[in-house]
Amino acid sequence: MRKGKQQVRVIAGTAKGRPLKAVPGSNTRPTTDKVKEAIFSMIGPYFDGGLALDLFAGTGGLGIEALSRGMERAVFVDMERLSIEVIKQNVQAAGLTQQAEIYRNEAGRAIKVLEKRGERFALVFLDPPYRMKEMDAMMGELAQRGLLEDGARVVVEHDAAHRYPEQFASYIQLKHARYGDIAVTVYRYEPEAGELQTEEL
Repeated sequence: MRKGKQQVRVIAGTAKGRPLKAVPGSNTRPTTDKVKEAIFSMIGPYFDGGLALDLFAGTGGLGIEALSRGMERAVFVDMERLSIEVIKQNVQAAGLTQQAEIYRNEAGRAIKVLEKRGERFALVFLDPPYRMKEMDAMMGELAQRGLLEDGARVVVEHDAAHRYPEQFASYIQLKHARYGDIAVTVYRYEPEAGELQTEEL
Protein backbone atom coordinates (compact mmCIF):
# COMPACT_ATOMS: atom_id res chain seq x y z
CA MET A 1 0.00 0.00 0.00
CA ARG A 2 1.18 3.46 -0.77
CA LYS A 3 1.73 5.82 2.11
CA GLY A 4 0.25 9.28 2.20
CA LYS A 5 -2.60 10.76 0.21
CA GLN A 6 -1.84 12.01 -3.27
CA GLN A 7 -4.16 14.29 -5.19
CA VAL A 8 -5.12 12.49 -8.37
CA ARG A 9 -6.61 14.24 -11.37
CA VAL A 10 -7.44 13.73 -15.03
CA ILE A 11 -4.20 14.43 -16.87
CA ALA A 12 -5.25 15.16 -20.45
CA GLY A 13 -8.18 15.43 -22.84
CA THR A 14 -11.67 16.85 -22.45
CA ALA A 15 -11.69 16.47 -18.65
CA LYS A 16 -8.09 17.64 -18.13
CA GLY A 17 -7.40 18.92 -14.62
CA ARG A 18 -10.58 17.59 -13.01
CA PRO A 19 -9.74 16.25 -9.54
CA LEU A 20 -10.64 12.64 -8.71
CA LYS A 21 -11.68 11.42 -5.29
CA ALA A 22 -9.91 8.52 -3.61
CA VAL A 23 -11.74 5.60 -2.03
CA PRO A 24 -11.80 5.98 1.79
CA GLY A 25 -9.58 3.56 3.70
CA SER A 26 -6.38 1.82 2.65
CA ASN A 27 -7.72 -1.08 0.57
CA THR A 28 -7.73 0.83 -2.73
CA ARG A 29 -4.64 2.55 -4.09
CA PRO A 30 -5.34 4.86 -7.03
CA THR A 31 -2.86 4.83 -9.88
CA THR A 32 -0.63 7.87 -9.39
CA ASP A 33 -0.57 10.61 -12.01
CA LYS A 34 3.04 9.69 -12.86
CA VAL A 35 2.18 6.07 -13.60
CA LYS A 36 -1.04 7.03 -15.37
CA GLU A 37 0.85 9.41 -17.66
CA ALA A 38 3.34 6.62 -18.42
CA ILE A 39 0.55 4.15 -19.20
CA PHE A 40 -1.16 6.47 -21.67
CA SER A 41 2.10 7.36 -23.36
CA MET A 42 2.47 3.61 -23.99
CA ILE A 43 -1.03 2.97 -25.35
CA GLY A 44 -2.26 6.28 -26.76
CA PRO A 45 -1.92 8.93 -25.84
CA TYR A 46 -5.27 9.70 -27.51
CA PHE A 47 -8.00 7.52 -29.00
CA ASP A 48 -10.52 7.71 -31.80
CA GLY A 49 -13.52 6.01 -30.24
CA GLY A 50 -13.79 2.42 -29.03
CA LEU A 51 -15.00 0.69 -25.89
CA ALA A 52 -12.89 0.44 -22.72
CA LEU A 53 -13.20 -1.90 -19.72
CA ASP A 54 -11.88 -0.91 -16.29
CA LEU A 55 -12.32 -4.26 -14.55
CA PHE A 56 -10.92 -3.62 -11.04
CA ALA A 57 -11.87 0.02 -11.30
CA GLY A 58 -11.17 1.31 -7.77
CA THR A 59 -11.58 5.07 -8.23
CA GLY A 60 -12.27 4.73 -11.95
CA GLY A 61 -9.22 6.84 -12.74
CA LEU A 62 -7.91 4.75 -15.65
CA GLY A 63 -11.25 4.39 -17.41
CA ILE A 64 -12.02 8.08 -16.89
CA GLU A 65 -8.63 9.03 -18.35
CA ALA A 66 -9.36 6.84 -21.38
CA LEU A 67 -12.73 8.54 -21.92
CA SER A 68 -11.17 11.96 -21.54
CA ARG A 69 -8.62 11.02 -24.21
CA GLY A 70 -11.17 9.90 -26.77
CA MET A 71 -12.59 6.45 -25.99
CA GLU A 72 -16.29 6.44 -26.85
CA ARG A 73 -17.61 4.50 -23.87
CA ALA A 74 -16.26 2.75 -20.77
CA VAL A 75 -17.55 0.00 -18.49
CA PHE A 76 -16.38 0.22 -14.86
CA VAL A 77 -16.55 -2.83 -12.60
CA ASP A 78 -15.66 -3.16 -8.93
CA MET A 79 -16.98 -5.38 -6.17
CA GLU A 80 -16.61 -2.83 -3.34
CA ARG A 81 -19.60 -0.63 -2.57
CA LEU A 82 -17.39 2.32 -1.55
CA SER A 83 -15.49 2.12 -4.83
CA ILE A 84 -18.70 2.16 -6.84
CA GLU A 85 -19.86 5.33 -5.06
CA VAL A 86 -16.51 7.02 -5.69
CA ILE A 87 -16.50 5.99 -9.38
CA LYS A 88 -19.97 7.52 -9.81
CA GLN A 89 -18.81 10.77 -8.21
CA ASN A 90 -15.59 10.87 -10.26
CA VAL A 91 -17.35 10.17 -13.56
CA GLN A 92 -19.84 12.94 -12.79
CA ALA A 93 -17.06 15.37 -11.78
CA ALA A 94 -15.31 14.66 -15.10
CA GLY A 95 -18.52 15.33 -17.04
CA LEU A 96 -18.51 11.83 -18.53
CA THR A 97 -21.66 10.28 -17.04
CA GLN A 98 -23.30 9.69 -20.42
CA GLN A 99 -20.32 7.61 -21.61
CA ALA A 100 -19.93 5.44 -18.51
CA GLU A 101 -21.59 2.25 -17.26
CA ILE A 102 -20.79 1.35 -13.66
CA TYR A 103 -21.43 -2.06 -12.12
CA ARG A 104 -20.83 -3.58 -8.72
CA ASN A 105 -19.75 -7.14 -9.41
CA GLU A 106 -16.92 -9.63 -9.02
CA ALA A 107 -14.62 -9.56 -12.05
CA GLY A 108 -15.24 -13.16 -13.15
CA ARG A 109 -19.02 -12.74 -12.99
CA ALA A 110 -18.84 -9.41 -14.77
CA ILE A 111 -16.99 -11.01 -17.68
CA LYS A 112 -19.81 -13.55 -18.12
CA VAL A 113 -22.44 -10.79 -18.11
CA LEU A 114 -20.50 -8.76 -20.68
CA GLU A 115 -20.17 -11.85 -22.87
CA LYS A 116 -23.95 -12.28 -22.89
CA ARG A 117 -24.30 -8.66 -23.96
CA GLY A 118 -21.91 -9.22 -26.87
CA GLU A 119 -19.52 -6.44 -25.84
CA ARG A 120 -16.10 -6.19 -27.54
CA PHE A 121 -13.42 -4.00 -26.01
CA ALA A 122 -10.55 -2.15 -27.66
CA LEU A 123 -8.87 -1.33 -24.34
CA VAL A 124 -8.86 -3.19 -21.00
CA PHE A 125 -7.37 -2.13 -17.66
CA LEU A 126 -6.54 -4.80 -15.08
CA ASP A 127 -5.39 -3.19 -11.83
CA PRO A 128 -6.35 -5.75 -9.19
CA PRO A 129 -5.18 -5.97 -5.58
CA TYR A 130 -1.49 -6.87 -5.81
CA ARG A 131 -1.99 -10.17 -4.02
CA MET A 132 -3.81 -11.31 -7.18
CA LYS A 133 -1.27 -12.62 -9.68
CA GLU A 134 -3.56 -14.47 -12.09
CA MET A 135 -4.20 -11.75 -14.64
CA ASP A 136 -2.87 -13.96 -17.43
CA ALA A 137 -5.71 -16.37 -16.62
CA MET A 138 -8.15 -13.44 -16.57
CA MET A 139 -6.85 -12.31 -19.97
CA GLY A 140 -7.29 -15.84 -21.26
CA GLU A 141 -10.93 -15.76 -20.20
CA LEU A 142 -11.50 -12.36 -21.83
CA ALA A 143 -10.22 -13.82 -25.09
CA GLN A 144 -12.08 -17.11 -24.74
CA ARG A 145 -15.38 -15.31 -24.20
CA GLY A 146 -14.88 -13.12 -27.28
CA LEU A 147 -14.71 -9.85 -25.38
CA LEU A 148 -11.75 -8.33 -27.24
CA GLU A 149 -11.38 -6.66 -30.60
CA ASP A 150 -8.49 -7.84 -32.74
CA GLY A 151 -5.51 -5.67 -31.79
CA ALA A 152 -7.02 -4.70 -28.42
CA ARG A 153 -4.63 -3.38 -25.76
CA VAL A 154 -4.65 -4.87 -22.26
CA VAL A 155 -2.89 -2.96 -19.46
CA VAL A 156 -1.92 -4.88 -16.31
CA GLU A 157 -0.74 -2.97 -13.24
CA HIS A 158 0.90 -5.31 -10.74
CA ASP A 159 3.51 -5.91 -8.07
CA ALA A 160 6.96 -5.26 -9.57
CA ALA A 161 8.24 -8.51 -8.04
CA HIS A 162 5.91 -10.49 -10.30
CA ARG A 163 6.58 -10.96 -14.01
CA TYR A 164 3.99 -11.96 -16.58
CA PRO A 165 5.02 -13.90 -19.73
CA GLU A 166 6.23 -11.99 -22.78
CA GLN A 167 3.87 -13.99 -24.96
CA PHE A 168 1.07 -16.44 -24.21
CA ALA A 169 -2.07 -17.65 -25.95
CA SER A 170 -3.02 -14.79 -28.30
CA TYR A 171 -1.22 -12.03 -26.38
CA ILE A 172 2.03 -10.31 -27.26
CA GLN A 173 3.74 -8.09 -24.70
CA LEU A 174 4.33 -4.58 -26.03
CA LYS A 175 5.78 -2.83 -22.97
CA HIS A 176 6.96 -3.57 -19.45
CA ALA A 177 8.05 -0.84 -17.06
CA ARG A 178 8.74 -0.57 -13.33
CA TYR A 179 7.89 2.38 -11.10
CA GLY A 180 9.24 1.61 -7.64
CA ASP A 181 7.27 -1.29 -6.19
CA ILE A 182 4.73 -1.41 -9.01
CA ALA A 183 5.02 -2.44 -12.64
CA VAL A 184 2.95 -1.97 -15.77
CA THR A 185 2.78 -4.60 -18.51
CA VAL A 186 0.97 -3.85 -21.76
CA TYR A 187 -0.23 -6.53 -24.17
CA ARG A 188 -1.77 -6.56 -27.64
CA TYR A 189 -4.40 -9.17 -28.38
CA GLU A 190 -3.66 -10.92 -31.69
CA PRO A 191 -5.78 -14.04 -32.28
CA GLU A 192 -3.59 -15.10 -35.21
CA ALA A 193 -0.55 -15.23 -32.90
CA GLY A 194 -2.32 -17.86 -30.81
CA GLU A 195 -3.20 -19.85 -33.93
CA LEU A 196 0.44 -19.79 -35.08
CA GLN A 197 1.62 -21.03 -31.68
CA THR A 198 -0.86 -23.93 -31.86
CA GLU A 199 0.31 -24.91 -35.34
CA GLU A 200 3.94 -25.04 -34.19
CA LEU A 201 3.24 -27.52 -31.39
